[in-house]
Order: sequence, then C-alpha cells, then structure tokens
Amino acid sequence: MASNSPMSDLRFRFMALMHDHALRRLVLNPAKLLQAAGIQPGQQVLEVGCGPGFFTLPAAELVGDAGCIHAIDLHPQAIEMVERKLQKAGLTNVQAAVADAAQTGLPDASVDLIVLFDVIHSLPMKQVLPEMVRVLRPGGAVAVMPRPRWSPITLTQGGSFAFVGQEGRVFNFRKEVSDERSTL
Repeated sequence: MASNSPMSDLRFRFMALMHDHALRRLVLNPAKLLQAAGIQPGQQVLEVGCGPGFFTLPAAELVGDAGCIHAIDLHPQAIEMVERKLQKAGLTNVQAAVADAAQTGLPDASVDLIVLFDVIHSLPMKQVLPEMVRVLRPGGAVAVMPRPRWSPITLTQGGSFAFVGQEGRVFNFRKEVSDERSTL
C-alpha cells in the first residue's frame, strides 16, 4: 500500500473521540467547510481519510440523493463507525470502504470532487496524485483543508492541478485538462 499503515486501534479510538467531540463542531462547522470546498447536490465526491465520519454525513446531506460520497480510510474501525452512523441517520448515498488513497478502486473519470480534509500531511503524494488525476473527471476539483504551514505547491508542481482560490481554511484546485491528459 502506498499510504501510511492504519494507526493502532487505541490511537484511532482516541482520534475518533476528538473528531466527534461537540466542541470541534463549534470550531469547525463541517457543512460550511464542505460548501467552501464547492460541494454541490448531485456530485460524486471522494472523501480520502474519512475517519469516524465528521465530514462524511454532512457531505452526504449536501450532495443529496442524486449524489454519492465515496468515503475511504485505511482503518477498518473508521469504516465501521461511518457505516453505523449512516444507518442511524438513514443515509444511503455513501459508499464507505477500506481503501488506499493511491488505489481507490473507483472507475476512471468518475469523481467530481476530492476532499482531503486534515489528511494531506499523511499521504504519499507521489503515489496519490496519479490516482487523483485518474479518478477525477475533466475539470474536476480537489479541496484541501491542511494543517498550518502547508503550501498549495504540493498539488500544483506536476501541472495536473491549478490553484483556484482559498476560502477560509479550504484550498481549492481544478484538474488541468491538456490534450495529452484528456484521454485518461
């Protein structure tokens, strides 16, 4: 696998507790951050590193029944937690799976938006970038909410993505489409 190994169960449970804490929702409004990312009704969205689902459920509500969230994480407990929350909420427009960001298993050009919220620092971008280019539709977008001191150059160096703006903590990019890459 190209991405880091899943964290220990104990570390994951601690992280999940922190991510789901009510105070976090006061500081980080998931729906507002997803709107800053450009999420729209009907979109196919890949959420990399979904964790316990802090952004997954609000994203599912924003894309509506015509859209789908493809939530992936390396940790099986993350997927189990997300699936329990989805069942409790009655949401059916999420496909949650244990998967590596460098090998998502999604079809070519099948995703409108990729969300990398608080996860890009742990991804091996040399392996992940080709997969992002492959699964994004022409003109598709990537939204990144990084940790402090992150530079957008991480995504723009190879020429596959163009930085299109920042809204609050969310950096937005568009997939560049050239004659050579448009045939992916």
